[in-house]
Amino acid sequence: MIPADTEGHLPFWKTKTLEEMSGPEWESLCDGCARCCLNKLEDWDTGEIVWTDVACTLLDGDSCRCKDYEHRAATVPDCIRLTPEEVRTLTWLPPTCAYRLVRDGEDLYWWHPLVSKDPKTVHQAGISVRGRSVPEDGMALEEYEFHVVAWPGELPETR
Repeated sequence: MIPADTEGHLPFWKTKTLEEMSGPEWESLCDGCARCCLNKLEDWDTGEIVWTDVACTLLDGDSCRCKDYEHRAATVPDCIRLTPEEVRTLTWLPPTCAYRLVRDGEDLYWWHPLVSKDPKTVHQAGISVRGRSVPEDGMALEEYEFHVVAWPGELPETR
C-alpha cells in the first residue's frame, strides 16, 4: 500500500492515468530494472514470446540504464519507445514493470525508487538484470535460443 504524503496527497501514479502523466512523471516510472532491454524471441507459428538473458547492445550492465537513451533508435532501430498506447498493447512487459502495474491499477513494489526513495533498491531486491545478462555484441542470432530464461517474466516472492 502506497501511503499518502504528509499533506494527505496520493502519489501521482495512483491518481493519474498513463496519458495524464507529465514527461518527468512518465520517465520516473521506469525503475531501472532493464528487463525490457533483454532480447525476446517470438515463435512465428504460435506468437509465444520467450525471454533471453541477452542484453541490448546499448545496455550498461552495471547501471541497468541505456548508454544512449536519447538517440537509441539510431543504433537500435527496433527499440520500442514506451508510450501509453504501447503499454496498453504490449504483452511482454515484465510483471514487475511500473508501467504495466499502473496500467492495471496495481501498487508499485516496495523496491521501486518512487516508493523506496532509493534507486539502488531495485538492484538490492534482485529485480534488475545486473549480473544476470550477457551482451548481444558479437553473438549470432542463432545463439539466442541457448540463452532462454524465465526469470524476467516472473513475479518476485513478496510485494
